Amino acid sequence: MKQTGYHISKNGLDMQGLGNAGTVYWNLRPSQIYELALARGEAEIAGSGPLLVKTGAHTGRSAQDKFIVRDATTEDTIWWDINKSMTSEQFDALHADMLAHAEGNELLVQDLFGGADKTHRLATRVVTELAWHSLFIQNLLIEPQTQELDGFDPEFVIMNFPSFKADPARHGSRGETMIAVNFDKKMVLIVGTSYAGETKKSVFSMLNYALPAKRVMPMHCSVNVGDAGDSAVFFGLSGTGKTTLSADPNRILVGDDEHGWSENGVFNFEGGCYAKMINLSAEAEPEIYATTQRFGTVLENVVMDPVTRELDLDDNTLAENSRGAYPLSFIPNASETGTAGHPKNIIMLTADAFGVLPPISRLTPSQTMYHFLSGYTAKVAGTEKGVTEPEATFSTCFGAPFMPRHPSEYGNLLRDLIAEHGASCWLVNTGWTGGAYGIGNRMPIKETRALLSAALDGSLNNVDFRQDENFGFEVPVSVPGVDGSILNPRDTWADKEAYDAQAKKLVAMFVANFEKFLAHVDDNVRAAALAAE
Repeated sequence: MKQTGYHISKNGLDMQGLGNAGTVYWNLRPSQIYELALARGEAEIAGSGPLLVKTGAHTGRSAQDKFIVRDATTEDTIWWDINKSMTSEQFDALHADMLAHAEGNELLVQDLFGGADKTHRLATRVVTELAWHSLFIQNLLIEPQTQELDGFDPEFVIMNFPSFKADPARHGSRGETMIAVNFDKKMVLIVGTSYAGETKKSVFSMLNYALPAKRVMPMHCSVNVGDAGDSAVFFGLSGTGKTTLSADPNRILVGDDEHGWSENGVFNFEGGCYAKMINLSAEAEPEIYATTQRFGTVLENVVMDPVTRELDLDDNTLAENSRGAYPLSFIPNASETGTAGHPKNIIMLTADAFGVLPPISRLTPSQTMYHFLSGYTAKVAGTEKGVTEPEATFSTCFGAPFMPRHPSEYGNLLRDLIAEHGASCWLVNTGWTGGAYGIGNRMPIKETRALLSAALDGSLNNVDFRQDENFGFEVPVSVPGVDGSILNPRDTWADKEAYDAQAKKLVAMFVANFEKFLAHVDDNVRAAALAAE
Protein backbone atom coordinates (compact mmCIF):
# COMPACT_ATOMS: atom_id res chain seq x y z
CA MET A 1 0.00 0.00 0.00
CA LYS A 2 1.36 3.38 -1.03
CA GLN A 3 0.52 6.25 1.34
CA THR A 4 0.85 9.94 0.59
CA GLY A 5 -0.57 13.24 1.69
CA TYR A 6 -0.70 15.79 4.43
CA HIS A 7 -0.07 14.19 7.83
CA ILE A 8 -0.53 10.44 7.77
CA SER A 9 -1.86 9.22 11.11
CA LYS A 10 0.16 6.68 13.08
CA ASN A 11 -3.15 4.87 13.46
CA GLY A 12 -3.38 3.59 9.89
CA LEU A 13 -6.07 2.06 7.71
CA ASP A 14 -5.19 -1.43 8.85
CA MET A 15 -7.32 -0.56 11.87
CA GLN A 16 -10.29 -0.49 9.49
CA GLY A 17 -9.22 -3.62 7.59
CA LEU A 18 -8.10 -1.57 4.57
CA GLY A 19 -4.42 -2.44 4.69
CA ASN A 20 -4.56 -3.94 1.17
CA ALA A 21 -5.69 -0.75 -0.54
CA GLY A 22 -3.60 0.56 -3.43
CA THR A 23 -2.74 4.24 -3.00
CA VAL A 24 -4.11 6.10 0.03
CA TYR A 25 -4.25 9.91 0.09
CA TRP A 26 -4.26 11.31 3.63
CA ASN A 27 -5.78 14.65 4.62
CA LEU A 28 -5.15 16.36 1.30
CA ARG A 29 -5.56 20.13 1.07
CA PRO A 30 -8.28 21.61 -1.18
CA SER A 31 -5.92 22.40 -4.07
CA GLN A 32 -4.59 18.84 -4.03
CA ILE A 33 -8.13 17.44 -4.04
CA TYR A 34 -9.02 19.73 -6.95
CA GLU A 35 -6.10 18.32 -8.95
CA LEU A 36 -7.03 14.72 -8.19
CA ALA A 37 -10.75 15.20 -8.89
CA LEU A 38 -10.01 16.88 -12.23
CA ALA A 39 -7.44 14.27 -13.25
CA ARG A 40 -10.01 11.55 -12.54
CA GLY A 41 -12.77 13.32 -14.46
CA GLU A 42 -14.93 13.59 -11.34
CA ALA A 43 -15.43 17.35 -11.52
CA GLU A 44 -15.08 20.64 -13.38
CA ILE A 45 -14.06 24.10 -12.25
CA ALA A 46 -16.54 26.91 -12.70
CA GLY A 47 -15.23 30.26 -13.91
CA SER A 48 -15.57 31.74 -10.45
CA GLY A 49 -13.56 28.96 -8.78
CA PRO A 50 -15.81 26.35 -7.13
CA LEU A 51 -15.56 22.63 -7.82
CA LEU A 52 -18.59 21.47 -9.82
CA VAL A 53 -19.84 17.88 -9.54
CA LYS A 54 -22.81 15.75 -10.56
CA THR A 55 -24.22 13.06 -8.27
CA GLY A 56 -26.14 11.11 -10.92
CA ALA A 57 -29.34 9.31 -10.03
CA HIS A 58 -29.15 10.25 -6.34
CA THR A 59 -29.64 13.97 -5.79
CA GLY A 60 -30.87 13.72 -2.19
CA ARG A 61 -30.88 11.44 0.82
CA SER A 62 -32.02 7.84 0.33
CA ALA A 63 -34.00 7.72 3.56
CA GLN A 64 -35.60 4.36 2.75
CA ASP A 65 -32.18 2.77 2.25
CA LYS A 66 -30.84 3.54 5.73
CA PHE A 67 -30.60 0.56 8.09
CA ILE A 68 -29.47 0.25 11.71
CA VAL A 69 -27.98 -2.94 13.14
CA ARG A 70 -30.43 -4.42 15.63
CA ASP A 71 -28.44 -6.03 18.44
CA ALA A 72 -28.15 -6.02 22.22
CA THR A 73 -26.86 -2.42 22.15
CA THR A 74 -29.74 -1.02 20.11
CA GLU A 75 -32.70 -3.29 20.86
CA ASP A 76 -34.08 -1.04 23.59
CA THR A 77 -32.48 2.29 22.62
CA ILE A 78 -33.58 2.81 19.00
CA TRP A 79 -36.98 4.12 17.93
CA TRP A 80 -37.80 1.15 15.73
CA ASP A 81 -41.17 2.61 14.67
CA ILE A 82 -39.38 4.68 12.03
CA ASN A 83 -35.91 3.10 11.76
CA LYS A 84 -35.26 0.04 9.57
CA SER A 85 -33.20 -2.79 11.00
CA MET A 86 -30.53 -5.15 9.70
CA THR A 87 -28.69 -8.00 11.41
CA SER A 88 -25.09 -7.96 12.61
CA GLU A 89 -24.36 -10.73 10.11
CA GLN A 90 -25.67 -8.64 7.22
CA PHE A 91 -23.57 -5.66 8.31
CA ASP A 92 -20.44 -7.81 8.65
CA ALA A 93 -21.03 -9.28 5.18
CA LEU A 94 -21.35 -5.79 3.68
CA HIS A 95 -18.22 -4.65 5.50
CA ALA A 96 -16.20 -7.67 4.31
CA ASP A 97 -17.38 -7.21 0.73
CA MET A 98 -16.45 -3.52 0.79
CA LEU A 99 -12.96 -4.35 2.08
CA ALA A 100 -12.49 -6.82 -0.76
CA HIS A 101 -13.80 -4.22 -3.21
CA ALA A 102 -11.20 -1.70 -1.99
CA GLU A 103 -8.16 -3.98 -2.44
CA GLY A 104 -5.63 -2.37 -4.79
CA ASN A 105 -7.81 0.72 -5.29
CA GLU A 106 -7.16 4.38 -4.56
CA LEU A 107 -8.76 5.74 -1.38
CA LEU A 108 -8.84 9.12 0.33
CA VAL A 109 -8.88 9.64 4.09
CA GLN A 110 -9.93 12.67 6.10
CA ASP A 111 -9.41 12.68 9.87
CA LEU A 112 -11.81 15.24 11.34
CA PHE A 113 -13.90 16.11 14.39
CA GLY A 114 -17.66 16.14 14.69
CA GLY A 115 -18.55 18.71 17.35
CA ALA A 116 -16.91 22.01 18.32
CA ASP A 117 -17.15 21.28 22.06
CA LYS A 118 -13.85 19.55 22.84
CA THR A 119 -15.43 17.71 25.77
CA HIS A 120 -17.94 15.96 23.51
CA ARG A 121 -16.42 15.99 20.04
CA LEU A 122 -16.24 12.78 18.02
CA ALA A 123 -12.97 11.86 16.30
CA THR A 124 -14.19 10.82 12.86
CA ARG A 125 -12.35 9.08 10.02
CA VAL A 126 -13.98 9.32 6.59
CA VAL A 127 -12.70 6.96 3.88
CA THR A 128 -13.92 7.74 0.37
CA GLU A 129 -13.51 6.56 -3.21
CA LEU A 130 -14.35 9.92 -4.79
CA ALA A 131 -11.86 12.76 -4.38
CA TRP A 132 -14.55 15.43 -4.22
CA HIS A 133 -16.25 13.57 -1.37
CA SER A 134 -13.03 14.13 0.58
CA LEU A 135 -13.20 17.91 0.05
CA PHE A 136 -16.92 17.92 0.84
CA ILE A 137 -16.46 16.39 4.28
CA GLN A 138 -13.34 18.47 4.98
CA ASN A 139 -15.53 21.54 4.39
CA LEU A 140 -18.39 20.24 6.51
CA LEU A 141 -16.61 18.91 9.62
CA ILE A 142 -13.97 20.44 11.89
CA GLU A 143 -10.29 20.09 10.98
CA PRO A 144 -7.89 19.04 13.73
CA GLN A 145 -4.80 21.05 14.58
CA THR A 146 -1.66 19.82 12.84
CA GLN A 147 -0.32 18.27 16.04
CA GLU A 148 -3.60 16.35 16.49
CA LEU A 149 -3.31 14.60 13.14
CA ASP A 150 -0.13 12.62 13.77
CA GLY A 151 -1.70 10.42 16.42
CA PHE A 152 -5.31 10.81 15.34
CA ASP A 153 -7.25 7.89 16.82
CA PRO A 154 -10.72 7.58 15.23
CA GLU A 155 -13.69 6.77 17.45
CA PHE A 156 -16.07 6.69 14.49
CA VAL A 157 -15.48 5.52 10.92
CA ILE A 158 -17.45 6.22 7.74
CA MET A 159 -16.66 4.27 4.56
CA ASN A 160 -18.30 5.68 1.43
CA PHE A 161 -17.88 3.59 -1.75
CA PRO A 162 -20.43 4.68 -4.38
CA SER A 163 -19.13 2.21 -6.97
CA PHE A 164 -19.98 -0.76 -4.73
CA LYS A 165 -23.51 -2.12 -5.14
CA ALA A 166 -25.35 -3.71 -2.25
CA ASP A 167 -26.92 -7.16 -2.66
CA PRO A 168 -30.40 -7.47 -1.09
CA ALA A 169 -30.06 -11.21 -0.59
CA ARG A 170 -26.68 -10.94 1.13
CA HIS A 171 -26.84 -7.53 2.85
CA GLY A 172 -30.55 -7.04 3.55
CA SER A 173 -30.79 -3.92 1.39
CA ARG A 174 -33.74 -2.84 -0.74
CA GLY A 175 -31.54 -2.53 -3.82
CA GLU A 176 -28.02 -1.44 -4.75
CA THR A 177 -28.04 1.57 -2.41
CA MET A 178 -27.49 1.18 1.33
CA ILE A 179 -26.55 3.27 4.35
CA ALA A 180 -25.70 0.74 7.08
CA VAL A 181 -25.29 2.05 10.64
CA ASN A 182 -23.65 0.07 13.44
CA PHE A 183 -23.80 2.00 16.71
CA ASP A 184 -21.95 -0.72 18.64
CA LYS A 185 -18.97 -0.68 16.26
CA LYS A 186 -19.36 3.08 15.65
CA MET A 187 -19.23 2.61 11.91
CA VAL A 188 -21.36 3.65 8.93
CA LEU A 189 -21.07 2.01 5.51
CA ILE A 190 -22.42 3.87 2.46
CA VAL A 191 -22.71 2.24 -0.97
CA GLY A 192 -24.52 2.77 -4.26
CA THR A 193 -25.03 6.55 -4.00
CA SER A 194 -22.83 9.54 -4.82
CA TYR A 195 -24.94 12.06 -2.89
CA ALA A 196 -22.46 13.48 -0.38
CA GLY A 197 -25.13 14.51 2.13
CA GLU A 198 -25.29 10.88 3.29
CA THR A 199 -21.83 11.27 4.87
CA LYS A 200 -22.78 14.48 6.65
CA LYS A 201 -26.02 12.98 8.01
CA SER A 202 -24.15 9.86 9.18
CA VAL A 203 -22.15 12.04 11.57
CA PHE A 204 -25.41 13.51 12.85
CA SER A 205 -26.91 10.07 13.39
CA MET A 206 -23.92 8.92 15.45
CA LEU A 207 -23.88 12.08 17.62
CA ASN A 208 -27.68 12.06 17.97
CA TYR A 209 -27.43 8.53 19.34
CA ALA A 210 -24.37 8.93 21.57
CA LEU A 211 -24.86 12.36 23.18
CA PRO A 212 -28.16 11.94 25.12
CA ALA A 213 -26.52 9.23 27.24
CA LYS A 214 -24.08 11.98 28.36
CA ARG A 215 -26.99 14.40 29.03
CA VAL A 216 -26.09 16.41 25.95
CA MET A 217 -29.03 17.46 23.76
CA PRO A 218 -28.56 17.06 19.98
CA MET A 219 -30.67 19.53 18.01
CA HIS A 220 -31.58 19.88 14.33
CA CYS A 221 -31.46 23.66 14.36
CA SER A 222 -29.56 26.82 13.54
CA VAL A 223 -27.92 28.97 16.24
CA ASN A 224 -26.84 32.59 16.41
CA VAL A 225 -25.48 34.73 19.23
CA GLY A 226 -25.63 38.44 20.09
CA ASP A 227 -22.89 40.77 21.29
CA ALA A 228 -23.90 40.12 24.90
CA GLY A 229 -23.32 36.38 24.45
CA ASP A 230 -27.06 35.63 24.31
CA SER A 231 -27.45 32.64 22.04
CA ALA A 232 -30.69 31.67 20.30
CA VAL A 233 -31.73 28.29 18.93
CA PHE A 234 -33.93 28.09 15.82
CA PHE A 235 -35.79 24.83 15.21
CA GLY A 236 -37.65 24.48 11.93
CA LEU A 237 -38.36 22.13 9.06
CA SER A 238 -37.59 22.93 5.43
CA GLY A 239 -39.32 26.07 4.18
CA THR A 240 -39.95 27.64 7.59
CA GLY A 241 -37.20 30.27 7.36
CA LYS A 242 -34.64 28.65 9.69
CA THR A 243 -31.62 29.62 7.59
CA THR A 244 -32.96 33.04 6.56
CA LEU A 245 -34.05 34.20 10.03
CA SER A 246 -30.93 32.99 11.83
CA ALA A 247 -28.76 34.84 9.29
CA ASP A 248 -28.92 38.16 11.09
CA PRO A 249 -26.20 40.74 10.26
CA ASN A 250 -26.42 42.00 13.86
CA ARG A 251 -25.69 38.57 15.35
CA ILE A 252 -22.94 35.99 14.87
CA LEU A 253 -23.88 32.74 13.13
CA VAL A 254 -22.76 29.70 15.15
CA GLY A 255 -24.12 27.18 12.65
CA ASP A 256 -27.05 26.48 10.34
CA ASP A 257 -28.00 22.83 10.75
CA GLU A 258 -27.17 20.69 13.79
CA HIS A 259 -25.95 21.53 17.29
CA GLY A 260 -25.48 20.11 20.75
CA TRP A 261 -26.45 21.63 24.09
CA SER A 262 -24.06 20.52 26.82
CA GLU A 263 -23.06 21.64 30.30
CA ASN A 264 -20.78 24.13 28.52
CA GLY A 265 -23.47 25.75 26.34
CA VAL A 266 -24.35 25.16 22.68
CA PHE A 267 -21.93 23.97 20.01
CA ASN A 268 -21.99 23.32 16.30
CA PHE A 269 -21.58 19.74 15.13
CA GLU A 270 -20.01 21.06 11.94
CA GLY A 271 -17.38 23.41 10.65
CA GLY A 272 -19.23 24.25 7.46
CA CYS A 273 -22.56 24.70 5.69
CA TYR A 274 -24.47 22.65 3.15
CA ALA A 275 -26.81 25.16 1.56
CA LYS A 276 -29.49 24.82 -1.09
CA MET A 277 -28.39 26.55 -4.29
CA ILE A 278 -31.54 26.47 -6.42
CA ASN A 279 -32.81 29.99 -7.15
CA LEU A 280 -30.18 31.50 -4.89
CA SER A 281 -29.67 35.21 -5.60
CA ALA A 282 -27.07 37.78 -4.66
CA GLU A 283 -29.83 40.14 -3.59
CA ALA A 284 -31.74 37.81 -1.23
CA GLU A 285 -28.82 35.81 0.23
CA PRO A 286 -25.62 37.76 -0.50
CA GLU A 287 -23.38 35.89 1.94
CA ILE A 288 -24.35 32.43 0.72
CA TYR A 289 -24.26 33.57 -2.92
CA ALA A 290 -20.70 34.79 -2.44
CA THR A 291 -19.61 31.23 -1.62
CA THR A 292 -20.55 30.17 -5.17
CA GLN A 293 -17.91 32.55 -6.47
CA ARG A 294 -14.83 31.26 -4.73
CA PHE A 295 -12.30 28.45 -4.74
CA GLY A 296 -12.94 25.64 -2.26
CA THR A 297 -16.73 25.45 -2.45
CA VAL A 298 -18.16 22.17 -3.74
CA LEU A 299 -21.29 22.64 -5.87
CA GLU A 300 -23.50 19.60 -6.43
CA ASN A 301 -25.79 19.41 -9.47
CA VAL A 302 -25.51 23.11 -10.31
CA VAL A 303 -25.80 23.87 -14.04
CA MET A 304 -22.89 25.60 -15.76
CA ASP A 305 -22.54 27.03 -19.25
CA PRO A 306 -19.90 24.79 -20.90
CA VAL A 307 -18.41 27.69 -22.86
CA THR A 308 -18.44 30.65 -20.48
CA ARG A 309 -18.30 28.49 -17.33
CA GLU A 310 -20.86 30.77 -15.73
CA LEU A 311 -23.28 29.22 -13.22
CA ASP A 312 -27.04 29.19 -13.63
CA LEU A 313 -28.45 28.74 -10.12
CA ASP A 314 -32.03 28.93 -11.40
CA ASP A 315 -31.69 25.90 -13.67
CA ASN A 316 -33.06 22.76 -12.01
CA THR A 317 -32.24 20.44 -14.93
CA LEU A 318 -29.85 18.34 -12.82
CA ALA A 319 -31.72 18.59 -9.52
CA GLU A 320 -34.16 20.69 -7.57
CA ASN A 321 -31.99 19.94 -4.55
CA SER A 322 -28.77 21.50 -5.89
CA ARG A 323 -26.34 22.12 -3.03
CA GLY A 324 -23.16 23.93 -2.05
CA ALA A 325 -20.69 22.80 0.64
CA TYR A 326 -18.32 25.38 2.08
CA PRO A 327 -16.47 26.10 5.34
CA LEU A 328 -18.10 28.42 7.89
CA SER A 329 -15.11 30.72 7.47
CA PHE A 330 -16.56 31.68 4.08
CA ILE A 331 -19.40 33.48 5.92
CA PRO A 332 -18.26 36.91 7.16
CA ASN A 333 -20.15 36.95 10.48
CA ALA A 334 -19.63 33.29 11.38
CA SER A 335 -18.36 32.18 14.75
CA GLU A 336 -14.68 31.29 14.88
CA THR A 337 -15.20 28.76 17.68
CA GLY A 338 -18.55 27.16 16.76
CA THR A 339 -19.60 27.52 20.39
CA ALA A 340 -21.77 29.84 22.47
CA GLY A 341 -23.27 30.06 25.95
CA HIS A 342 -26.52 28.53 27.13
CA PRO A 343 -29.47 29.67 24.99
CA LYS A 344 -31.50 32.60 26.23
CA ASN A 345 -34.23 31.94 23.66
CA ILE A 346 -35.62 28.84 21.96
CA ILE A 347 -37.52 29.58 18.74
CA MET A 348 -39.65 26.98 16.97
CA LEU A 349 -40.51 27.96 13.42
CA THR A 350 -43.58 26.76 11.57
CA ALA A 351 -45.02 27.77 8.20
CA ASP A 352 -48.73 27.39 8.90
CA ALA A 353 -50.48 27.29 5.53
CA PHE A 354 -53.84 26.90 7.34
CA GLY A 355 -53.47 30.54 8.40
CA VAL A 356 -54.63 30.09 12.00
CA LEU A 357 -51.48 30.35 14.17
CA PRO A 358 -50.38 33.76 15.52
CA PRO A 359 -47.13 35.27 14.21
CA ILE A 360 -45.50 34.64 17.61
CA SER A 361 -46.55 32.85 20.81
CA ARG A 362 -44.85 32.33 24.17
CA LEU A 363 -44.61 28.74 25.39
CA THR A 364 -44.20 27.17 28.82
CA PRO A 365 -41.52 24.42 29.14
CA SER A 366 -44.23 21.74 28.88
CA GLN A 367 -45.80 23.43 25.83
CA THR A 368 -42.33 23.63 24.33
CA MET A 369 -41.90 19.88 24.72
CA TYR A 370 -45.34 19.34 23.21
CA HIS A 371 -44.55 21.41 20.12
CA PHE A 372 -41.04 19.96 19.89
CA LEU A 373 -42.44 16.43 19.81
CA SER A 374 -45.14 17.51 17.36
CA GLY A 375 -42.70 19.22 14.94
CA TYR A 376 -45.51 20.88 13.01
CA THR A 377 -45.41 22.78 9.77
CA ALA A 378 -47.76 22.87 6.79
CA LYS A 379 -46.98 22.90 3.12
CA VAL A 380 -49.02 23.84 0.12
CA ALA A 381 -50.45 20.82 -1.63
CA GLY A 382 -49.09 20.10 -5.10
CA THR A 383 -50.96 21.94 -7.83
CA GLU A 384 -50.66 18.90 -10.06
CA LYS A 385 -53.18 17.21 -7.79
CA GLY A 386 -55.61 20.04 -8.23
CA VAL A 387 -55.77 20.48 -4.46
CA THR A 388 -55.70 23.87 -2.72
CA GLU A 389 -56.08 22.56 0.83
CA PRO A 390 -52.88 22.89 2.89
CA GLU A 391 -51.11 19.71 3.94
CA ALA A 392 -50.02 19.30 7.57
CA THR A 393 -46.54 17.89 8.23
CA PHE A 394 -45.50 16.57 11.63
CA SER A 395 -41.80 15.67 11.88
CA THR A 396 -41.02 15.02 15.54
CA CYS A 397 -38.08 16.92 17.04
CA PHE A 398 -38.10 18.99 13.82
CA GLY A 399 -35.93 16.31 12.24
CA ALA A 400 -37.31 12.78 12.71
CA PRO A 401 -35.04 11.15 10.08
CA PHE A 402 -31.94 12.05 12.09
CA MET A 403 -33.15 11.02 15.55
CA PRO A 404 -32.42 7.33 16.20
CA ARG A 405 -33.73 7.32 19.80
CA HIS A 406 -37.35 7.65 20.85
CA PRO A 407 -38.44 11.30 20.54
CA SER A 408 -39.45 11.46 24.20
CA GLU A 409 -35.78 11.08 25.21
CA TYR A 410 -34.90 14.24 23.29
CA GLY A 411 -38.04 16.02 24.46
CA ASN A 412 -37.44 15.28 28.14
CA LEU A 413 -33.81 16.36 27.89
CA LEU A 414 -34.73 19.60 26.11
CA ARG A 415 -37.40 20.40 28.71
CA ASP A 416 -34.96 19.78 31.58
CA LEU A 417 -32.27 21.98 30.02
CA ILE A 418 -34.76 24.80 29.38
CA ALA A 419 -35.91 24.66 32.99
CA GLU A 420 -32.33 24.48 34.29
CA HIS A 421 -31.10 27.49 32.32
CA GLY A 422 -34.29 29.57 32.21
CA ALA A 423 -34.61 29.95 28.44
CA SER A 424 -37.67 31.70 26.99
CA CYS A 425 -39.51 29.67 24.37
CA TRP A 426 -41.42 30.95 21.34
CA LEU A 427 -43.47 29.50 18.50
CA VAL A 428 -43.14 31.66 15.37
CA ASN A 429 -45.48 31.30 12.38
CA THR A 430 -43.83 32.27 9.10
CA GLY A 431 -46.79 30.92 7.10
CA TRP A 432 -50.09 32.54 6.19
CA THR A 433 -52.27 35.25 7.70
CA GLY A 434 -55.68 36.62 6.71
CA GLY A 435 -56.79 33.21 5.49
CA ALA A 436 -55.37 29.88 4.43
CA TYR A 437 -53.15 29.42 1.39
CA GLY A 438 -55.06 30.57 -1.67
CA ILE A 439 -56.99 33.21 0.27
CA GLY A 440 -54.63 34.85 2.74
CA ASN A 441 -51.10 36.22 2.35
CA ARG A 442 -47.68 35.09 3.53
CA MET A 443 -46.72 36.55 6.91
CA PRO A 444 -44.73 39.77 6.24
CA ILE A 445 -41.06 39.01 6.91
CA LYS A 446 -40.57 42.58 8.19
CA GLU A 447 -43.05 41.91 11.00
CA THR A 448 -41.56 38.47 11.73
CA ARG A 449 -38.07 39.99 12.07
CA ALA A 450 -39.42 42.76 14.35
CA LEU A 451 -41.14 40.21 16.62
CA LEU A 452 -38.02 38.04 16.69
CA SER A 453 -35.86 41.03 17.59
CA ALA A 454 -38.19 41.84 20.49
CA ALA A 455 -38.02 38.22 21.67
CA LEU A 456 -34.23 38.11 21.42
CA ASP A 457 -33.60 41.41 23.23
CA GLY A 458 -36.03 40.46 26.01
CA SER A 459 -38.50 43.31 25.47
CA LEU A 460 -41.25 40.97 24.29
CA ASN A 461 -41.47 39.49 27.77
CA ASN A 462 -42.61 42.88 29.06
CA VAL A 463 -45.77 43.30 26.92
CA ASP A 464 -49.30 42.16 27.73
CA PHE A 465 -50.31 38.66 26.65
CA ARG A 466 -53.60 36.85 26.12
CA GLN A 467 -54.21 33.11 26.18
CA ASP A 468 -55.13 31.69 22.81
CA GLU A 469 -58.52 30.00 23.02
CA ASN A 470 -57.60 27.22 20.57
CA PHE A 471 -53.98 26.39 21.33
CA GLY A 472 -53.55 27.50 24.94
CA PHE A 473 -50.26 29.38 24.49
CA GLU A 474 -49.76 33.08 25.25
CA VAL A 475 -49.99 35.65 22.44
CA PRO A 476 -48.85 39.29 22.71
CA VAL A 477 -51.71 41.79 22.58
CA SER A 478 -49.55 44.59 21.17
CA VAL A 479 -45.86 45.02 20.39
CA PRO A 480 -44.15 48.39 19.76
CA GLY A 481 -43.21 48.80 16.10
CA VAL A 482 -45.38 45.89 14.93
CA ASP A 483 -48.68 46.12 13.05
CA GLY A 484 -51.11 45.02 15.77
CA SER A 485 -53.68 43.78 13.24
CA ILE A 486 -51.68 40.59 12.59
CA LEU A 487 -51.23 39.54 16.25
CA ASN A 488 -54.70 37.98 16.52
CA PRO A 489 -55.10 35.73 13.47
CA ARG A 490 -58.90 35.55 13.80
CA ASP A 491 -59.09 39.32 13.34
CA THR A 492 -57.23 39.03 10.02
CA TRP A 493 -59.88 36.75 8.51
CA ALA A 494 -62.87 38.30 6.78
CA ASP A 495 -64.89 35.13 7.49
CA LYS A 496 -64.63 34.55 11.28
CA GLU A 497 -66.64 31.32 11.16
CA ALA A 498 -64.27 29.95 8.53
CA TYR A 499 -61.35 30.77 10.84
CA ASP A 500 -63.00 28.93 13.73
CA ALA A 501 -63.60 25.87 11.56
CA GLN A 502 -60.02 25.92 10.25
CA ALA A 503 -58.58 26.30 13.76
CA LYS A 504 -60.72 23.42 15.03
CA LYS A 505 -59.49 21.27 12.13
CA LEU A 506 -55.82 22.01 12.89
CA VAL A 507 -56.26 21.33 16.61
CA ALA A 508 -57.75 17.93 15.72
CA MET A 509 -54.68 17.18 13.56
CA PHE A 510 -52.38 18.01 16.49
CA VAL A 511 -54.42 15.78 18.80
CA ALA A 512 -54.36 12.82 16.41
CA ASN A 513 -50.63 13.16 15.79
CA PHE A 514 -49.75 13.34 19.52
CA GLU A 515 -51.61 10.21 20.54
CA LYS A 516 -48.47 8.10 19.95
CA PHE A 517 -46.54 10.19 22.50
CA LEU A 518 -49.08 10.32 25.35
CA ALA A 519 -47.71 7.20 27.06
CA HIS A 520 -44.17 8.58 26.95
CA VAL A 521 -44.63 12.01 28.53
CA ASP A 522 -45.39 13.17 32.08
CA ASP A 523 -48.58 14.69 33.45
CA ASN A 524 -47.43 18.27 32.85
CA VAL A 525 -46.95 17.66 29.13
CA ARG A 526 -50.22 15.75 28.90
CA ALA A 527 -51.89 18.74 30.56
CA ALA A 528 -50.28 21.05 27.97
CA ALA A 529 -51.42 18.85 25.07
CA LEU A 530 -54.25 20.10 22.87
CA ALA A 531 -57.64 18.46 23.23
CA ALA A 532 -60.27 18.13 20.51
CA GLU A 533 -63.77 19.34 21.26
